[in-house]
Amino acid sequence: MKTKLIIFLVAAALSVSSCKHDEWFDRPSKNLITDEQLWNDPVLITSLLANYYNRLPTMHGVFNTGGMTEMDDAMWSGHRDQNWRNDLHYGDDYGRYWDYGLIRDISVALEGIEQFGGSLTAAQKQLFNAELRFIRASVYFEMVKRMGGVPLVTTQLIYDFSGNPEPLQMPRAKEHEVYDFIFSETEAIKDHLAPNANSRTRANTVTALALQSRSMLYAASIAKYNNLMGAPISTPGGEVGIPASMASDYYQKSLTASRAIMANSNYGLFNANANKGENFYTMLNAKNNGEVIFAKDFQTGVKVHGFTYENIIKGSTEDNESSSALSPSLSFVESFDYLDGSVGTIRDRDQNGNHIVYANPADIFANKDGRLYGTVIYAGTTFKGRNTSIQAGVAVWQDGGYDLRTTSRLGDNYAADGGLWTGFDGPADNQQDVSNTGFYLRKMVSDAAGASARGISANNWWPWYRMGEIYLNAAEAAFELGETGAATTYINTLRERAGFPANSISNLTMDIIRKERRVELAFEDHRYFDLKRWRIAHLVWNGEESDRNAVVYGLYPYRVVRPGHPTNGQYIYQRIRPTRFRRARLFRMANYYASIDQNVLNNNPKIVRNPFN
Repeated sequence: MKTKLIIFLVAAALSVSSCKHDEWFDRPSKNLITDEQLWNDPVLITSLLANYYNRLPTMHGVFNTGGMTEMDDAMWSGHRDQNWRNDLHYGDDYGRYWDYGLIRDISVALEGIEQFGGSLTAAQKQLFNAELRFIRASVYFEMVKRMGGVPLVTTQLIYDFSGNPEPLQMPRAKEHEVYDFIFSETEAIKDHLAPNANSRTRANTVTALALQSRSMLYAASIAKYNNLMGAPISTPGGEVGIPASMASDYYQKSLTASRAIMANSNYGLFNANANKGENFYTMLNAKNNGEVIFAKDFQTGVKVHGFTYENIIKGSTEDNESSSALSPSLSFVESFDYLDGSVGTIRDRDQNGNHIVYANPADIFANKDGRLYGTVIYAGTTFKGRNTSIQAGVAVWQDGGYDLRTTSRLGDNYAADGGLWTGFDGPADNQQDVSNTGFYLRKMVSDAAGASARGISANNWWPWYRMGEIYLNAAEAAFELGETGAATTYINTLRERAGFPANSISNLTMDIIRKERRVELAFEDHRYFDLKRWRIAHLVWNGEESDRNAVVYGLYPYRVVRPGHPTNGQYIYQRIRPTRFRRARLFRMANYYASIDQNVLNNNPKIVRNPFN
């Protein structure tokens, strides 16, 4: 009886399901999103855009502590397992970037919106299209400035399974063609980005102009300076190398874009604090000011970064297991001039080679460019309201000279007089998680409560583009075009914000412009590419073990122990080559264009190798 009942129930169920089998199998999936659903939903498209913005690449940027220590502005002082950064000769693949995965994703989105986005308004489609094309132009800029000309792919490449991949094998464009594409794309979309005018994290009209300002300056520099080399770097097909005749047009395009940005009243140099050093620090630590044009944002509890955790000065750590990974170099500190116009060489000794004694440890840095304080923590300054404790040891006067004594234990007192021996913040040679140069990074290291704590972390933003760069781009382009007066005004405006008197520069040179870029834009992912486009990277990072830029040096403060003498308790400074910095930076001709991965070459015989590799 039970068996008959079960058979009846199953038969009844099958009878019902057979009547409704079409409804059963045609039910919408809860796991898949159709093209029609995706490309008609502004919320879903915006989330995709967020993903693509997040994938925009940098080389030494977006709080990349390690990358920032691989040039001449700093060294690595963190965990020893990454000390290879202090032993670095740039390899052929250094800086390689070849991201056609992101290019394809953007093409899919552009074509999907066009084909399926019928429910979107015309304004929505236009804005999404413009943002996607801005991201694509940015990706091509990141590729061309590292690799030279790359294949210009603007649609999906779909394999037809014919056994013949040749239709998908695109050759490299000429280097100048990629820059021309970036300009034409930004020209086409810049006005369509106007609805994002109030955003600093989504591309708007001014963001597109900023990309023009920077990319056209790069193209112009390569056109000029590559051709001034004894043996210009080029390939027969123009995949590498830009004709010198194109330089002026690129400089003019950069200058025009820069001036359009400077004319926009919604943007301007941040100058809210009368203290020029604090002002420069606050500029990137305080969000929503007119200085920043385009930023990668972070938010506590949603998306944070560990840059402060990695780099906060040792004495201000919270729950850190490590810190102080990045130690700024002496050559970088000396690139900041004195406010009286004299060069920035630190005055640690007199003309006879004798130590100069300073009453306070910060006095040696007095009357320096305000951007130094805003960028670097040095002895005698404060951070987060705390007096820093930067002292390498004691200088005991003995037998007519100073005997420099250190201890490996930070914060120790010197037995002879009971005063501080080695500061809690070091510096300490050949140690980790404490400065090895005598300097710590202040710029972009957040002073917010909990910013270096693992459970909270930092939420200050990363500047892709800001007004300081735009003034520098304008100055360089104007100078190269012979508009020396305008260029000088732009440079003096920046210097005045840093504390220099008005019109502090009267005879502008390219060397001054280059120095200004180094101090203004430090650790913002510019220096490596600046030296490359000016074709001087191989001269600056020349591999010479005695060169002040190829080698990272430090400057250590010592407390004088000389009882009964007026200098007792005062300070002298000693230059040092940190033990952990083991090999001078060596940039070779092959590094001007990174090598192309062998798999790319194997898969596409139309791809031409870069010179020297």
